[in-house]
Amino acid sequence: MLTPRHQALLMTLAGMTVGVVAFGTVVVVNGGNPFTAHDEPVGIVSPTSSSTPNRGNGLQADGLQYVVQNFGTDQDPVSAEVPTGWKSAQSGTRPKFLDPTGVWQLRFDTRGSKQSPDELVRNRERSIDEKDLKVLSRDNGMLVYTYVDKTRGPRMGLSRWISLDDGKTAAVEITVGGRPQDEAGLRAVLQQAVDTLKVPVSPGDNRPN
Repeated sequence: MLTPRHQALLMTLAGMTVGVVAFGTVVVVNGGNPFTAHDEPVGIVSPTSSSTPNRGNGLQADGLQYVVQNFGTDQDPVSAEVPTGWKSAQSGTRPKFLDPTGVWQLRFDTRGSKQSPDELVRNRERSIDEKDLKVLSRDNGMLVYTYVDKTRGPRMGLSRWISLDDGKTAAVEITVGGRPQDEAGLRAVLQQAVDTLKVPVSPGDNRPN
């Protein structure tokens, strides 16, 4: 027969054994390291509202996904691919698409112009009234520039005019906007829009001067 002292000792040892087993279970659940902290339960992935990748150092070209958007008019429909998740802020002949955060944008002007793309580049450069405007390039019907917005800080714009008659006139303007660190992604978005642009050929010419 065990004495009361022996019974108390056995109860203490049993409690220590249960504690060791319980501690071992926690280690397995937390991936084998009891000192690893998790802000979220393991296995849960936070949903994202857009496929647009943002790695903290600017809009990245790789990983962007695109979807066809239709705009223009019933008589002159136009379409092009824009990044998935970017929502239309306005439609018609001058549609604008914004990413969910409002940092990046893509804008079209399908009204066209009887001026050449190079002339429109010079006109746009003269018309921009922004702080610390710096033109980076103005080649082949494309204007690339940076400036400082009073509320959003440093910004970058890339505007390109598309010609269907060997540079004599412009059919569509495409502009992308973001931050200077987004340049690679902005160029990718612009090129995708250019490559997938579908513009009808109308017999009449009612483009503005």
